[in-house]
Amino acid sequence: MMIYIYLYYDLIIDLLVEDTIIVELKSVAEMKEVFFLQLNTYLKLTGKHIGLLVNFNTDYIPDSIYRRIN
Repeated sequence: MMIYIYLYYDLIIDLLVEDTIIVELKSVAEMKEVFFLQLNTYLKLTGKHIGLLVNFNTDYIPDSIYRRIN
């Protein structure tokens, strides 16, 4: 069962862990600045302080986890 958290119109958070950490999931060949800006926007709109951006399109996932603190 998927539970979506809608912020405004088209803004949907992928995962919210313990009502504290926002997790954005991607599967892209190249991480672009717009993904980091998207996570920062979610952090600001929700008032949360910790966000993770995870890219699954890689050979070694731990190297593709980016943490942002607002």
